[in-house]
Amino acid sequence: MALPSEMRYIDLPQPGAPDAMKLATGSLPDLKPGELLIRVEATGINRPDVAQRQGSYPPPPGASPILGLEVAGEVAALGAQTQGFKVGDKVCALANGGGYAEYSAVPATQTLAWPENYDAIRAAALPETFFTVWANLFMMAGLKAGETVLIHGGSSGIGTTAIQLAKATGATVFTTVGSAEKADACLRLGAARAINYKTEDFAQVIKAEAEGGVNVVLDMIGAAYFERNLACLARDGRLSIIAFLGGAVAEKVNLTPIMVKRLRVMGSTMRPRTAEEKREIRDELQAKVWPLIEAGKVAPVVHKVFDFADVVEAHRLMESSDHIGKIVLRVV
Repeated sequence: MALPSEMRYIDLPQPGAPDAMKLATGSLPDLKPGELLIRVEATGINRPDVAQRQGSYPPPPGASPILGLEVAGEVAALGAQTQGFKVGDKVCALANGGGYAEYSAVPATQTLAWPENYDAIRAAALPETFFTVWANLFMMAGLKAGETVLIHGGSSGIGTTAIQLAKATGATVFTTVGSAEKADACLRLGAARAINYKTEDFAQVIKAEAEGGVNVVLDMIGAAYFERNLACLARDGRLSIIAFLGGAVAEKVNLTPIMVKRLRVMGSTMRPRTAEEKREIRDELQAKVWPLIEAGKVAPVVHKVFDFADVVEAHRLMESSDHIGKIVLRVV
């Protein structure tokens, strides 16, 4: 495949508000051994992108400083020792950075073929949320059939993915939302109960409606929900924390339930994970989740698609939290 000498990308000269991002032109990324060069057709918008843009989530050493953690497109070139793909393959990938660009270099071990009958928009909405949910809710917290889970932020990209995967696994799903519209969306995706946190105390609802509590809580709020999350858990329950939208420091929290109920508290972020850890997640997604997607049992919820040049508006929508599901940029 003939490659251009330059590409368009979204530049961030310095951290700031959404309008700190600018459309720019520069060189294509260099390929390392084991990487693919993807001609990006679409890229997803995620909360970590917002945090990086604001200056609170810097890229790890060696990663591209360009925003963007998931891409979908066509393999344009192969790095040395790269196996499993060929030029022309349609793929989506979890990127370590560099997704907001016409070309992105990604590890082959973080790359999957598009599910059958998918296009670039829907494929680009898969990697970040599916890697995150599978790693935290299933590989770490061990959610299984017959259990009950509370998923916070049910209408987010993470939430809509987690609800569907939990339901497909045979778990009963409770979720929290901020509006009646979002509650209806979550119920349609398979939640048994959608709790409007603006009008109900989720801990009281769980106490009343989930006998003995839930087995797992998937939380992106952090400190503001920590004590109530502990209260929601049944004996031997697991709390998996993936973000701190409600603060990272929990003060004056009663930790007794952790001992009395033998609870486990865990957390992780995706970006600092090792290449081997991400490969393991990729392999499990390919074996256990891609068949669910191709069978139509699970699918990304795409709220809105923006043109590449409208990235500022896409970030403003993400910050407003008015969306249900994923926000995607169409690159070509």
